[in-house]
Amino acid sequence: MSGEPMARPPRFAIGAEVRIDTRAAIGHCRSPWYLRGHVGHVVGIQGCYRDPERLAYHRPGLPARVLYKVRFSQRDLWTDYQGDTGDQLEADIYEHWLTPATEQADA
Repeated sequence: MSGEPMARPPRFAIGAEVRIDTRAAIGHCRSPWYLRGHVGHVVGIQGCYRDPERLAYHRPGLPARVLYKVRFSQRDLWTDYQGDTGDQLEADIYEHWLTPATEQADA
């Protein structure tokens, strides 16, 4: 891991099932819209980094946030996906966009 020192342990462990938050994003956002509300699995903890959503507006980006690599099944993301059933997509998602998969996404 690299980046800023972690002030606390990561909220999610590798293997955790997580859901991407569905809240509206105003301005700069690093969580792709097509992932919102979908469930994936944490496959890596990338480190702790200054928040790019704040850095984009010339703020210090603090507190630093944990960045995770989350894996999704392509078939779960795209209802008409015609590729192989094992095809996956991985995305780097900051902790403040993740909730446990057992929690319902906001509608």
